[in-house]
Amino acid sequence: MTLKFSVVKTCPDFSARAGLLTTRRGTIETPVFMPVGTLGSVKTVSSRELEEMGVKIILGNAYHLYLRPGTKIIEQAGGLHAFIGWRGSILTDSGGFQVFSLLDNTTVNDNEVIFKSHLDGSTHHFTPEKAIKVQHSIDADIIMALDHCPPSSVSYEEAREATQRTIKWAERCRIAHMEREKEQALLGIVQGAVYSDLRRACAEQLVELDFPGYAIGGLSVGETKDVMYRVLEDTVPFLPETKPRYLMGVGSPDALIEGVARGIDMFDCVLPTRIARNGRVMVHGGYLTIRNASYTQDFSPLDPECDCYVCQNYSRAYIRHLLKCKEVLGIRLTTYHNLWFLSNLMVKILKAILNGSFSEFRKNFWSKYQEVKL
Repeated sequence: MTLKFSVVKTCPDFSARAGLLTTRRGTIETPVFMPVGTLGSVKTVSSRELEEMGVKIILGNAYHLYLRPGTKIIEQAGGLHAFIGWRGSILTDSGGFQVFSLLDNTTVNDNEVIFKSHLDGSTHHFTPEKAIKVQHSIDADIIMALDHCPPSSVSYEEAREATQRTIKWAERCRIAHMEREKEQALLGIVQGAVYSDLRRACAEQLVELDFPGYAIGGLSVGETKDVMYRVLEDTVPFLPETKPRYLMGVGSPDALIEGVARGIDMFDCVLPTRIARNGRVMVHGGYLTIRNASYTQDFSPLDPECDCYVCQNYSRAYIRHLLKCKEVLGIRLTTYHNLWFLSNLMVKILKAILNGSFSEFRKNFWSKYQEVKL
């Protein structure tokens, strides 16, 4: 099998666990945060810089890469790894999230998703088989089944239809992937919106299909964090303990802590890079909007507790100056810091689980952290 997972240690007070996830390109310690490179690039940072941070797995998006540069070019380059110069592992999303994020440009039926391109208005049909074929061309190490991701506000009946569709599409993806299952690992995605019975039914039926790992999708799409945590508590117990669990699209420090506490092994999100481009940085205790005038003469580092290259060499005042002058270096530095911050947070969480102090670590985190609406 192309994906191996083992649990090294569990937390006695929570469902947190330390593990080892092995793809054909190496072993990754979990829990892990995976930076997002939708178009094959984690915005403003190089592969070398990601390696410096200790990143071993990143994401790409099959739908967006299919539109540009196109799968033919990626195949000609020898796959996405060769095309972007990345030696670590890659996971690709199938395009299911775009059913939610590009809602006004999509039509969904039981057979497929029909996308109207946000680039030129052209029409593209994504069946489960097409989503798998595209990901085969990209040649990512971990690929995702096509799912129907609805907004959190959907009615029970709409959520039920999307869940049933997700299960049927997972079955079709499993069949379409058989010829490549020794080369790429295909994960199933649990849907069900905020409805516990739908989440349980979806999880149980996907487990019967025996995927090498399972993702929980359709969260962080409008619901409160308390609701998200409740859905995790209602879903995780129905997923195998021996396989990795992936919470899609979640990346705030508090959600990472609470996701790990509820048994999640893998996370991804555009949050650290997106807010960095707006001059916002993650620090111990919350966030700073470094564009604010209050930092004009502040010559301290972004986060005095952070040992990343940016915090060791640049001041808040200088980075604010760069951002206000629209110098590209400004967003490179804020992005580098945010990605380092989350990567380092996961290292600390892992160490806490391994040495039996996760409960204390979580308590100390919340004693300092101020949650804000981004």
